[in-house]
Amino acid sequence: MIVKGKVHRYASDVDTDVIIPARYLNTSSAEELAAHCMEDIDPDFVKKVQKGDIIVAEDNFGCGSSREHAPLAIKASGVSLVIANTFARIFYRNAINIGLPILECPAAVRAIKAGDVVSCDLAKGVIRNETTGETFTAQPFPPFIQNIIDAGGLLASLQK
Repeated sequence: MIVKGKVHRYASDVDTDVIIPARYLNTSSAEELAAHCMEDIDPDFVKKVQKGDIIVAEDNFGCGSSREHAPLAIKASGVSLVIANTFARIFYRNAINIGLPILECPAAVRAIKAGDVVSCDLAKGVIRNETTGETFTAQPFPPFIQNIIDAGGLLASLQK
């Protein structure tokens, strides 16, 4: 699967409380969560994000609580991929569980700027900055995990 979108850039330690603030955790509606995604760190995110866009962040993305609401809010907002130096382990697993593609690639994170257009072949882990022409390689998920993501998450893959 190939994804392509404009980059929204963040620093290190973006925690789940700013991805989806706790005051919205009384719903599991993906659309409602998406409407408030990133609002405490980037109030204009929901106005700017387009289907297919990509988040690029530095270290420890998704730290904090173990809520699955955070990757669900990101996915429902239209984001097709999150690239970071590192992810908090519980966010990493929750992203797989709900079918949000994520890749760790420090070289790409160092080079990609906010507003760049980036494409990625998820099966191969090849990230291309369409704005600059630079190409990076991340470790792709093994096929069994890629199948979970492609199906839309763990439950969807089990139902298949």
